Amino acid sequence: MMGRFLKERMSWIFLIIAMQGLTLLIAWLDRSIPIRPVLYAVFLSMILFLVFLSIRCIKESKFYQELDDWTADLDTDLLPSPSSPFEQIVGEALLMQTTSLRNETYENTALLESEKDDLLAWIHEVKTPLTAMKLMIDRMENEEMKAQLMYEWLRIHLLLDTQLHQKRIPFMHNDLYIEKVSLKPLIIQEIKMLQSWCLQKGIGFDIELEAESVLTDAKWTAFIIRQLLTNAVKYSEQDDIGLKSYQDEHHIYMQIIDHGRGIDAKDLPRIFDKGFTSTTEHQDRSSSGMGLYLTKQAAIALHISISVESVKGEGTTFTLRFPKRNEFESVISV
Repeated sequence: MMGRFLKERMSWIFLIIAMQGLTLLIAWLDRSIPIRPVLYAVFLSMILFLVFLSIRCIKESKFYQELDDWTADLDTDLLPSPSSPFEQIVGEALLMQTTSLRNETYENTALLESEKDDLLAWIHEVKTPLTAMKLMIDRMENEEMKAQLMYEWLRIHLLLDTQLHQKRIPFMHNDLYIEKVSLKPLIIQEIKMLQSWCLQKGIGFDIELEAESVLTDAKWTAFIIRQLLTNAVKYSEQDDIGLKSYQDEHHIYMQIIDHGRGIDAKDLPRIFDKGFTSTTEHQDRSSSGMGLYLTKQAAIALHISISVESVKGEGTTFTLRFPKRNEFESVISV
C-alpha cells in the first residue's frame, strides 16, 4: 500500500522537491544570500515533509487498505469508515451502488427461482400425459406403428429428462443419498428404456460386470449412464455396445464401449464443455451440446472421474472411475 500511496502522490512529491531545488538554485546564483542557512532550512523542510508524508500515508492508506480487503459479498456493514471529504464521497458512492446491486441480485435470484419452479412444475405436468401415451402405445397391435411411436415417445422423454436434470444440477447436493448400489439392475433398467430405439437400429448390448456394486447415488448415477448410453446408441449402427466393470487395488471402474463414428481428436478436450457440438457434424441440429456437460457436472458432485478414448470411425470408450468411501466424507449417508 505504501508504494501505491507514493505513486498517487508522486506529483506532489516532485513539486516539493522542485521548490526546494529552486530555493537552493536562487541561493547559489545570488551571492548576497548565505548558502549554509538556506541548506539548513531546506534540510529541515525536507525532514518535516517526510514526517508529514508518513503520517498522511498511514492515515489515508487505512481507508483504502480496508477497501482493498473488502470482500465482494455485497455486505455494506463491512465497508470502511471514511475520514476525509473525498473518502466520504467514495464511501457513499460504493454504499449506494452496492445496495442497488444487492437488491437487483435478490430480485434476479427470486425471478430465476420462480422460473425454475415453473419449469419443473411444467415438466412434471407433461410427464402425466406422456405416461398415459406410453400405456396406449404398449396396447397397440400394429408393431411397425408401435415401434415408430415408441421411438418418438422416447425422444420426448429423454429431452424432458435432460431438461429436468439440468435444472436440478445446481442443487443436486441436497438430493444425494450415497449407498451401495448394484450396477446390473441400474444398467438393465436404462437399456430397457432405450429398447425400442436399439431394436430400430439393430443394436445389442454385451454386459460383463466383474465388480457388481459401487458406492454412489443410484438416481444420479442412472442419469450419467443414461446419457452415455444415449450417446452410444445415437452414434452407433447395428453393433453391440459393451458395458464392463472391473476393480483394481483402489477403485472400481465401469466402461461404456461403442463402435460408432467416434470423436475427432481435436474435439476430445471440449466434449464436456457446455453447448459444445461436434465440429465434424456441426450441421447436426439434434445435438444440443448439453448431455455430456450435465453428465460431467453430475459426476463431479458424485466424485466420479470420467475419461474418454476415441478413434474417429472406430468407436468411443467412456470410463467411469467410482470413488472410495473416504472420498465421500462430506456427503456420506451410510
